[in-house]
Amino acid sequence: MSHTPLIPESKLPALGTTIFTQMSALAAQHQAINLSQGFPDFDGPAYLQERLAYHVSQGANQYAPMTGVQPLREAIAEKTAALYGHKPDANSDITVTAGATEALYAAITALVRPGDEVICFDPSYDSYAPAVTLAGGVMKRIALQPPAFKVDWQQFTSLLSSRTRLVILNTPHNPSATVWQQSDFAALWQAIASQEIYVLSDEVYEHICFAAEGHASVLAHAQLRERAIAVSSFGKTFHMTGWKVGYCVAPAALSAEIRKVHQYLTFSVNTPAQLALADMLREQPEHYRELPDFYRARRDRFVQALASSRLELLPCEGTYFLLADYSAISDLDDVSFCQWLTKEAGVAAIPLSVFCADPFPHKLIRLCFAKQEATLDAAAERLCQL
Repeated sequence: MSHTPLIPESKLPALGTTIFTQMSALAAQHQAINLSQGFPDFDGPAYLQERLAYHVSQGANQYAPMTGVQPLREAIAEKTAALYGHKPDANSDITVTAGATEALYAAITALVRPGDEVICFDPSYDSYAPAVTLAGGVMKRIALQPPAFKVDWQQFTSLLSSRTRLVILNTPHNPSATVWQQSDFAALWQAIASQEIYVLSDEVYEHICFAAEGHASVLAHAQLRERAIAVSSFGKTFHMTGWKVGYCVAPAALSAEIRKVHQYLTFSVNTPAQLALADMLREQPEHYRELPDFYRARRDRFVQALASSRLELLPCEGTYFLLADYSAISDLDDVSFCQWLTKEAGVAAIPLSVFCADPFPHKLIRLCFAKQEATLDAAAERLCQL
């Protein structure tokens, strides 16, 4: 007797495997240098590893509190105060999550209701839209144009409606490597102040900012932070993406709603890693303070190594990504070019069009420079031969 398998109707029928997984798999298949997926090929601080082992050995291996262990939340509050002039309440305003992705999902799910409109800026990270769709929201996108990728605030204001519920922003911005200024947050506040509109600020690259004035955070804007969720990532800051520990900072009323989702999504985050991160923040704060210089050196080395290539490099103000225009090399669309580049040149990159809902006609690719110097030199040598 044969059985017909049950195939559920998909809630996300247009989604398949992410481009990051695809390109990493293609890189492995062709033994290419992988500059596509955004992860370092070097390890995080030895002290952090030692503290993880210590807390495991001391028996900190059971469930953590749902909101995060107290020492970590207190260390986050102190760091936030030192950097942005605002000290969130460690008990009511800070929630430790299973990576920044969970924080983003929990925030969107908590705030967006069926029919609500959510504004984001394309190119945009690929986890935003599916979460909005699953919450029943409607995405409204503003296309940022290269090379500056700056927000047209007149266009933004024209997109607002009585159904606008949430604005999602990302600074430093993946994939464009641009950053928001304080003037951008001032313009955002002016546009939304009179409506009940919330802000989700994805700031996972907050410590990888090369702007002279430093990272402009939503938490530094006194009015916006009263209706904003700021999301951060320890994985990005400490080169430990596999630990999947992030957090969000939001006013108590917003945090309470986020936690309602968080407690039934992951409930809590692994205990020894949280305790190790708390130790790291308190004992070696110089790590995140020196991170801009650390990655600036890698950026500059990679840019210099590519100077003789036919790639046209765009400015990089933050993140560990570099955009390159390949118009002088090929007429292929960016997806096809990245596939060709991986197979024929032995370097894997990410096409920018995958970050956009509308057609993206520009010939731009994203290269990750969170790599060892030898890796960057080898990749540059191959790219200079094109």
